[in-house]
Amino acid sequence: MIVLYDTTLRDGAQSEGVNFTVHDKLHIAELLDGFGMTIIEGGWPGSNPKDMTFFREVRKLRLKHAKIAAFGSTCRPNTTPSKDKNIRALLTAETPVVTVVGKTWTRHVEQVLRTDLANNLRIIRKSLAYLKRAGREIVFDAEHFFDGYADNPDYALAVIDAAVAGGATTVVLCDTNGGTLPWRVDEIVRTVRETTDVALGCHMHNDNGCGIANSLAAMHAGCSHVQGTVNGIGERCGNADLCAVIANLELKTGQRVLRKGGLKHLTGLSRQISEIINMPHPTHAPFVGRSAFAHKGGIHVAAIQRDEGSYEHIDPERVGNSRRVLVSELSGRSNLRHKLEQFGLAGSDEKLISMVLEQIKDLESRGFAFEAAEASVELMVRRAHKDHVPFFELIDFMVVVEHRQGRGLLAEANTKLRIGERTFHTASDGVGPVDAMDHALRKALVETYPDVDHFRLVDYKVRILDSDKATEAITRVLIETTDGHEAWTTVGASTNIIEASWQAVRDSLEYGLLRAGAQPHA
Repeated sequence: MIVLYDTTLRDGAQSEGVNFTVHDKLHIAELLDGFGMTIIEGGWPGSNPKDMTFFREVRKLRLKHAKIAAFGSTCRPNTTPSKDKNIRALLTAETPVVTVVGKTWTRHVEQVLRTDLANNLRIIRKSLAYLKRAGREIVFDAEHFFDGYADNPDYALAVIDAAVAGGATTVVLCDTNGGTLPWRVDEIVRTVRETTDVALGCHMHNDNGCGIANSLAAMHAGCSHVQGTVNGIGERCGNADLCAVIANLELKTGQRVLRKGGLKHLTGLSRQISEIINMPHPTHAPFVGRSAFAHKGGIHVAAIQRDEGSYEHIDPERVGNSRRVLVSELSGRSNLRHKLEQFGLAGSDEKLISMVLEQIKDLESRGFAFEAAEASVELMVRRAHKDHVPFFELIDFMVVVEHRQGRGLLAEANTKLRIGERTFHTASDGVGPVDAMDHALRKALVETYPDVDHFRLVDYKVRILDSDKATEAITRVLIETTDGHEAWTTVGASTNIIEASWQAVRDSLEYGLLRAGAQPHA
């Protein structure tokens, strides 16, 4: 039985840019429990009031699968467990599992803890025994174990013996500095496995890029308990990413670590955690990233259309992800045919496909980027059809930005559009030129196409492509729009940022109308 020990709420909280509220931690705990984690480490109750509040509130949750663990250190070198404030805080948290970290590396015992080697063994043994007598399940984190073993293997093994004597249920071998290589992990874990009968766990950091590989090596060598964080967040370069570890254990080694059907929720969990911590989801993350099953090269796309496994190591649906085919200057006909099928335009003639493909390559050479703007690609295809009727046509527009004394900055846009046989001339102001243009366009369109009133611009990205040309550089604009149910992205590019913005805003509105089922006025 493999134990999944999640430390997102404690070790993950030490990641730069991550700052959980108590509400965040409770929400994440429920998500992790629903996903099927065995143990959820909630934090260090002796370190801050927030974690103590969490441990008080988490008792009110009706968790179905996971046990909550409180994390702390052994008692101080010059005291006993019963008199140690940290040990008392662990008991006050009232969690069924207590995880205690202790020094394994002689360098840390002597230089950081400032005590002798024998006393370190004493405080480990006594601290665990005290907590054990209080009825807690004990997990011992052997800090810096792999560095300690490399320096003094006999002492590192003596630390494990002290932890077992103190009542540890599981001893976790920690690569705290994240610098050990997988084959060394395998060798050391096998040696430890031969010297003790206690359950072994692993806790890997990613400083040398081997956090996931080291976790898998340790599990293969005899560990049955694995620690990590969702998306690999954590101090410095992060912890081992549990998403990849879990997927590899289930799909590559054939071990069942989740209840049946649990793995298909992996991508959803990963993305939900990113949303809660308000950080971008890691696009290129194995298994769960948006790009994990994205295909851009024309040869690759042609191959997966004949055999889906030819360029994918697993079926993306097994982890709740999906296949994506990108369209760009590197695309072949297969890419575009695939997109046409997605757009409901299968059966388009080869002449049209060739024409659109050449247009894409030409525009990308001038600064457009279509792989992140699929809405603009679909519109390009539809506009290439001879029977295409546009929702509206631009006659002209003007945008003014000025500074007036006493009023500050003012942005105003004027647009003249043709919708069928009618011409609409509207003006609107905004907090900036793009906002003003967006308002003016909506004002012109809403009478004929009331769905426009539900569209909302949610993101606006600008990138300068050739900054060496200074103010004459090409500017690329990406705009994300939503109707409250679905979001879509459109692109524009020009040496004039207003024109680039117009291209992206125009496409965003036209695509929204297309999605809403609106009919163009001929």
